[in-house]
Amino acid sequence: MKIANMLVAASLVAFISGCASKDKEVFNMPATYWYEQIAKEIKAQDLEKADGFYTSLASEHIESPLLPEAMMMLANAHMQDEEYVLANFYLDEYLKRYGSRENADHVRFMKIKANYESFPNPNRNQQLLMDTIAQTKEFLTKYPNSKFRPLAETILVRLELGEYFLNENIKNLYTRVDKPEAAKIYEDKITNSSLGKAQMIEPNMPWYRSWFEK
Repeated sequence: MKIANMLVAASLVAFISGCASKDKEVFNMPATYWYEQIAKEIKAQDLEKADGFYTSLASEHIESPLLPEAMMMLANAHMQDEEYVLANFYLDEYLKRYGSRENADHVRFMKIKANYESFPNPNRNQQLLMDTIAQTKEFLTKYPNSKFRPLAETILVRLELGEYFLNENIKNLYTRVDKPEAAKIYEDKITNSSLGKAQMIEPNMPWYRSWFEK
């Protein structure tokens, strides 16, 4: 029995030592290693693994010049994969660490674009729409000479059109369920909208698909 126990103990020690050796192989690697792994997994469309390698890069090489590049790579990859919350995470991190007068308008426009492109997805919501309109207006005020201004203006128009038709739909809903006070709130929003007097053809499909899908 003692011999058996000793063999089991020896096996456990060998197993743990083997695991430790294996773990050492994926820790304390140079920044270029993690960066290359991130790029490799993005190319393979495995963004979960790419995010994991970014965590290793960020924790082991906090001052690496490869970090900002990795952040932007992952932000773009998550946008292309329609994972806009994660895209915004990387953009926010980039702004906090590396935001400057030279790149702030580009990164902030990417955040607006990420929010804008998220509306065709099921997790769209009214508050996000209102927040994105406010962010876009702030962008246009803060960066009047940005090369992204024309694109931001186009996005703002589409967002405001979406908000207009959304308010109409909500007003009609409250009218149908006999809630006149709530309906009046949205009727006032429609009346006070700068789009109120514009001649528009209401889309046959839902507002979020008509104005946000490309």
